[in-house]
Amino acid sequence: MSVSQSASSSQNVWVFAELRDGVLAPVVMELLGEGRKLADTLGHKLCAVLLTGSSDSRLHSQLAGYGADRIYSAAHPLLAHYTTDGFAAVLTELILQESPEIVLFGATHVGRDLAPRIAARVNTGLTADCTSLDIDPETGNLRQTRPAFGGNLMATILCPVRRPQMSTVRPGVMDKAVFLEGRSAEIIPICPALKEEQIRTQLIQAVSETLHQVSLSEARVIVSGGLGLGGPEGYELLKKLAGRLGGTIGASRAAVDAGWIDPTRQVGQTGTTVKPDVYIACGISGAIQHLAGMKGSKIIIAINTNREAPIFEVADYGLVGDYKEVIPAILERLERTIS
Repeated sequence: MSVSQSASSSQNVWVFAELRDGVLAPVVMELLGEGRKLADTLGHKLCAVLLTGSSDSRLHSQLAGYGADRIYSAAHPLLAHYTTDGFAAVLTELILQESPEIVLFGATHVGRDLAPRIAARVNTGLTADCTSLDIDPETGNLRQTRPAFGGNLMATILCPVRRPQMSTVRPGVMDKAVFLEGRSAEIIPICPALKEEQIRTQLIQAVSETLHQVSLSEARVIVSGGLGLGGPEGYELLKKLAGRLGGTIGASRAAVDAGWIDPTRQVGQTGTTVKPDVYIACGISGAIQHLAGMKGSKIIIAINTNREAPIFEVADYGLVGDYKEVIPAILERLERTIS
């Protein structure tokens, strides 16, 4: 097994361009935005790595528009659907050939599966679930910051010797790159020498589940509830407000741990980090782990019976009162105003 390159021989910042049903995953634009800053600081190129079943110029144009200077485009029928074996083999070989300085993945189901396997194969480190990235001005090393000890503190991790420096980045924490129409990039076609016997899994059938709720990471309005709701029945009222505003439901970790709502609804350092236009916190006291996951919201509205709750310190608007009285009043006012 080949080992990773030394720091002195590595260059460029890479972003893994994850696809979902043939479309760039939202986290890719966030990685390109952050990768642009890192590449500019280091004086390197920003590169996107695209693995598909067949070459797609539309995706090339999108990646270029979002800031990629160079696109490694690998096309092979065995890459039409994600498999750990296939994608890991192609990316590992490419990394060993090109020696990137930094490789970034989204902390998605795919990224969390793929990145550690590649890191082990190229004999380098991996920092998972990062919420902040920057360059150390003295050493040029990547400073990778992530929650540790259940979100009770933030740890900054370095990989000073091995290359590439690899991170998975939590979706929703970075600003998306701005798209520039007509921007071009250098396209480097890759012809992987993949064989069917290398891939130990086979896609038999893809079943799509119809979700009736907007994804937390993409929602413009989120109405979240905590232990102050008093029980799972409280979410029915929150759903009415979220539906009226075209948003979705969120929850604190305490409410999830109590079994009141599905864990996919959890907002916070150990859940989903969100940046909606409006975040309404109902019965949430404002633990530091929760605040870290939603403080990037444009407008924060807090509803709580405890006027000393920490949530009010970050809220743009605070309502001291029982959500069972406040939310019906808001719904009534919305009905009168809109109608």
